[in-house]
Amino acid sequence: MHIKNISIINYKNIYDASIEFSPKLNCFIGRNGAGKTNLLDAVYYLSFCKSFFNATDQLNINHNETFFMLNGKYRRLDSAEEISVGMKKGQKKQFKRNSKVYKKLIDHIGLLPLVMITPSDTNLILGGSDERRKFMDGVISQYNQNYLTDLLKYNRALLQRNNLLKHFAAERSFDAGLLEVWNAKLIEHGNRIHEQRKQFVEKLIPVFQKYYSFISQRNETVSLVHQSGLYEKSFEELLNESLPKDRITQYTTQGIHKDDLVYYIGDYGIKKMGSQGQKKTYLVALKLAQFDFVKEISGVKPILLLDDVFDKLDQQRVEQIVRVVAGEQFGQIFLTDTNREHLDSIIQRMDTDFRIFNVDAGKVKLV
Repeated sequence: MHIKNISIINYKNIYDASIEFSPKLNCFIGRNGAGKTNLLDAVYYLSFCKSFFNATDQLNINHNETFFMLNGKYRRLDSAEEISVGMKKGQKKQFKRNSKVYKKLIDHIGLLPLVMITPSDTNLILGGSDERRKFMDGVISQYNQNYLTDLLKYNRALLQRNNLLKHFAAERSFDAGLLEVWNAKLIEHGNRIHEQRKQFVEKLIPVFQKYYSFISQRNETVSLVHQSGLYEKSFEELLNESLPKDRITQYTTQGIHKDDLVYYIGDYGIKKMGSQGQKKTYLVALKLAQFDFVKEISGVKPILLLDDVFDKLDQQRVEQIVRVVAGEQFGQIFLTDTNREHLDSIIQRMDTDFRIFNVDAGKVKLV
């Protein structure tokens, strides 16, 4: 699978661009702030119906304009696909597949699998547990729409249960029967979510360790652990035991919304003990493992977006990453860099069809 071309109008700092891509390697060169990352984000948007960086769609519209439009033409499993989205300020976005409007955006997720690696991925290590849950949820949702449905229903039930706990506190009342309605919803959807996360992590770990070992040239060992209360007790037991605390805090303190991934290098947490290069290697290996996982499940090679991925890595690790992504298991790749000499040396080692684009103040030109 690959994207053949994209048309962009008023998306962030890109006013008007129409770009024909190589089916293999596409490189964007330019200064910081030129718009390279915005180009990758436009490709990301067409896969996930949202920006990688902005949760609020309005923020993706160029500040001087009232709307944005994206259109991408793809080749997927020997079939042509055209995906477009348009949005005006103050209105809902409209997403189309082959000129037909989606009734539900959830139906689009997974059609065009994609993996993006960016400097902001450091939040997966340095950020809170919600960042790591989003990572798991984002990967699983690409190949399992039922999981995404369960997740949405779980979050709605969690909101209702929390509101009920606040109501009990405000009214100095308690209704066990009413609370049980939302407990049942949390248990139903939460158990299925837990099982999918468990299976995902079990399959992810050996692939992740393989990539880290190759990039680091076996200089370090790494591991990760899925933390969840559901490994120790049933969801029903957790909710019953935490009820006194929940009534005091007016919040559901146990459940899959408290899950976490804990990262280790050797016997120590990488958050505190890892160097910048080790953390970057950890993240790249994690995302490459994600790539393998999605490829196996979906049956197509995801598009791979590498945004400034080689920063803070020594030359040996850069070369190892290049060797990995140059392999046949990867398909179309998008890569950004600020250093043309650095980029040229990478291209030479990859020995594949490529195109280089210069990006300057939101304008894109084939070199």
